[in-house]
Amino acid sequence: MGKDVIIALDFDSWEATLAFLDRFGEEKPFVKIGMELYYAAGPAIVQEIKERGHKIFLDLKLHDIPNTVKKAMRVLSGLGVDMLNLHAAGTKAMMEAALEGAVRPDGTRSLVIAVTQLTSTSQERMEEELLIEKPLDQVVLHYAQCAAQAGLAGVVCSPLEAGKVHAACGDGFLTVTPGVRFAGGDVGDQVRVTTPARAKELGSDYIVVGRPITQAEDPVAAYRRCVAEFVG
Repeated sequence: MGKDVIIALDFDSWEATLAFLDRFGEEKPFVKIGMELYYAAGPAIVQEIKERGHKIFLDLKLHDIPNTVKKAMRVLSGLGVDMLNLHAAGTKAMMEAALEGAVRPDGTRSLVIAVTQLTSTSQERMEEELLIEKPLDQVVLHYAQCAAQAGLAGVVCSPLEAGKVHAACGDGFLTVTPGVRFAGGDVGDQVRVTTPARAKELGSDYIVVGRPITQAEDPVAAYRRCVAEFVG
């Protein structure tokens, strides 16, 4: 399993997204379509980007009763994306239902991964607002283990937790890690962050990078720098 950089396409329109991807020419980076773009442009943008030859992580973080998530996963997996996600906080029953829904008629399915705790979450916020008093690392590992027991392919976590997740769930259990910034870069609204090179050292399988690439003066150069530092 090779490491890869996933670019977060955090745009609010079809036009801005395709103009950005056009800058890469024949290069076809792995991309993430999140809520902003999906809600703005709908499933048609997924199909357009897929037809252009990109791998796609559709990041909609499903969280509902098991039956609803199962039906939603059936629809989303039908778009032919490579990776889908949901919130591990929805329980193992919901994750198992999602996995069932993700199976396509031909027997294939997208990789299904679970969000543990968002990289904007701090220990203080988790305790005061979510009433979860366990240490953050322990909560992330518990959620990851529940996801593994449910049969999911991996989790979204901070790079700082990737090694611990692998130790608890196995090297083949994927860690998809946002919260990556270049050294000296603006961390924005993220709390648990690190650099591409450090994420590699910590054991991340995929890093998700948005603003350091999409808002760079030269996005293609910034993407290539990320690949050089993380993949080598």
